[in-house]
Amino acid sequence: MTLQTTAPPFIQLHHEDRAALRAELVAGLQATPAHISPKFLYDALGSRLFDAITELPEYYPTRTEAAIFQQHGADMAQVVPGGSILLDLGAGSCVKAARLFPVLRPAAYVAIDISVDYLRDTLQQLQQQHPALAMLGVGMDFSSRFALGAEVADWLADGPAAQAPRVVFYPGSSIGNFDPVEALALLRQAHAVCRSGGAGGGLLIGVDRVKPRAVLEPAYDDALGVTGAFNRNLLLNVNRVLGADFAPAAWRHVGLFNEEASRIEMHLEASAQQTVCWPGGQRVFAAGERLHTESSYKWQPDHFEALLRNAGFGEARHWSDAQGWFSVFWAPA
Repeated sequence: MTLQTTAPPFIQLHHEDRAALRAELVAGLQATPAHISPKFLYDALGSRLFDAITELPEYYPTRTEAAIFQQHGADMAQVVPGGSILLDLGAGSCVKAARLFPVLRPAAYVAIDISVDYLRDTLQQLQQQHPALAMLGVGMDFSSRFALGAEVADWLADGPAAQAPRVVFYPGSSIGNFDPVEALALLRQAHAVCRSGGAGGGLLIGVDRVKPRAVLEPAYDDALGVTGAFNRNLLLNVNRVLGADFAPAAWRHVGLFNEEASRIEMHLEASAQQTVCWPGGQRVFAAGERLHTESSYKWQPDHFEALLRNAGFGEARHWSDAQGWFSVFWAPA
């Protein structure tokens, strides 16, 4: 058994283009209705606020998914191949994947997030706890395109698990941040990645399900106002990136379930008419006008199974909690 005594390697595939970010923000602010990509929610403070959200009593997804993994992990291990390469999308703190190491027994772990800076310390600590497990950190914006690239492929080819099955792990119902067309495109790319390794690969993914509005809306508009602070913090991040002059206190957080589109929507609503300026432009927002900041699509299991089939995966199975609020799917490639 080879023990990893050095820090895990890191490959940075994503390089921030500030001009492109500013252009994206301007286009969204000038659109009708105005919108801002949810990726701007996750600056340093935003990430910490989201961690706090996962601890709120109203926010069921994190604890419900964790309970499913705990209760059904042994069943999952019967279909998810041991000795695989576990590719963790949006790895963040790597906690969810690390909890499954004893059950899934991967031969290598690839933590993928938009920046390796967030991963570096966590992955180093994780390597010390699991010295026999080969690890790699990858900085990638997989929301734009999910492909491993030559550097990652070379690392995999040179490692002890070169011919191992590839298992894409995408927990947390983050697939809900993509509309159905975007979700299909990402799942097709994930299918191609799974097929690029040894036989037996597939996708292990957490999916939030349709449920009563009385459960859904408080999860995105909590009594303490943490989600509101998380949403308004996006405006501070936009001010930094674009040089705008949003006043967060002048905006009200709105979280609602759009039943027709089967999605939670987060908006910021102008409390009074105001003009927001940035270098080279401005927009007047009327009182009550909304700025769309995030969508979170909710799925019925049969509809998500159909999406997986359309993406090229084989017959899926899923595990759920007793209330049927959340599902974890395994889809073989």
